[in-house]
Amino acid sequence: MLSTILSAFTVAEIRKKLLFTAALLALYRLGSHLPVPGISTQAVNDIQKNFQGQGILNFLNLFSGGGLSRIAVFALGIMPYITASIILQLLTVVVPSLEKLSKEGEVGQARITQYTRYLTVGLALAQSVGYVFLFKSFSSQVGQQVIVNFNFAKLFLIVVSLTAGCVLLMWMGELITQRGIGNGISLMIFASIVSRLPHGVQAWWTNPDAVFKVMMPIIVFAVVAAVVFIQEGQRRIPIQYAKRVIGRRMSQGGQTYLPLRVNMAGVIPVIFAASLMAFPPTVGQLVHTHWATSVSNFFSPNKWPYVVGESILIILFTYFYTAVTFNPVDQADNLKKYGGFIPGVRPGRPTAEFLDRILARLTFPGALYLAAVAALPTVLINQTSANFFFGGTSLLIVVGVALDTMKQLEAQLMMRNYEGFLK
Repeated sequence: MLSTILSAFTVAEIRKKLLFTAALLALYRLGSHLPVPGISTQAVNDIQKNFQGQGILNFLNLFSGGGLSRIAVFALGIMPYITASIILQLLTVVVPSLEKLSKEGEVGQARITQYTRYLTVGLALAQSVGYVFLFKSFSSQVGQQVIVNFNFAKLFLIVVSLTAGCVLLMWMGELITQRGIGNGISLMIFASIVSRLPHGVQAWWTNPDAVFKVMMPIIVFAVVAAVVFIQEGQRRIPIQYAKRVIGRRMSQGGQTYLPLRVNMAGVIPVIFAASLMAFPPTVGQLVHTHWATSVSNFFSPNKWPYVVGESILIILFTYFYTAVTFNPVDQADNLKKYGGFIPGVRPGRPTAEFLDRILARLTFPGALYLAAVAALPTVLINQTSANFFFGGTSLLIVVGVALDTMKQLEAQLMMRNYEGFLK
């Protein structure tokens, strides 16, 4: 990995892309420390202490890089855009017009991207209003006004500031994807999680439990190794292409393979399940009634109902998202169209059934793996009463984004430094 990074800086074009990506990520971290106008800085310091005891708020604060606890311009983070993207992907399967757009190539994808941006603005507005009233309710806990001279004008100013910050992050993420290295949205979440690394190391080093201090690095390295092993695991389906006559030329047949990953859904099911499970505790924080508080306490992130519910949702969404991203019928039709077939399997419907059966067998261990990694920190917290700054979702995102970014970097290097037979 280090040799790849050092080699990347020797190529001028890749070096510019890396510096451009680093500059935008630095701006993102700067915006996570700039408070919105009309906020009491002293009250914000007290709120940050309050966040350490709020399970769901601490979870949401992790994905904003600490911006939510500071009521910063980038307090919403990039999560509204991710939620909007997931909703549009799910609606593509249900709404025929969106499904038709998804099959129209770049023009259709551009239209879906535009719809995603509009939905992001709507979600950011709704979340901004909710967060303003949530932070206003903290005034009684911290003993002073969090929002000074609260009125409609101040509400409008803060909501517009938070929404504009989310839209700016969306634009910065797209710029990184187009002109930098890696996926911009994923790298922003990666930066938000990694920014909490010093707090996690400090919590581990100052923990009074000696067994925990010794076992924690071993557990972390073991889990990271398991995540890398499963993320890179794949089943290779052999594909044979017959000879074809194209015009006056005959193309030679060949043999290749179709890679089916164990975890084809990535971290999307974990993020979506965590978002749904975060809804009841968030409502409990906003609505101060007896039943809302009871539901919020019942689905607290550090309790077993939350773990069981999240695990079930992860398994369901893994199957659903895998079915959305990989269609065995379309894959079988494409193979038949280009003269490809799986040895021992007839083209057409038998090939689709074969791929569907293989995919179902691969998805089950992949879904269990995602659920286990997501639930592991909560189980350890309940057993050891230790403070973990990184959950399973965070670990999956960090490792997955790091692997994808390194693959893109290696592909850029290979494209510019590849040496063939002719020199």
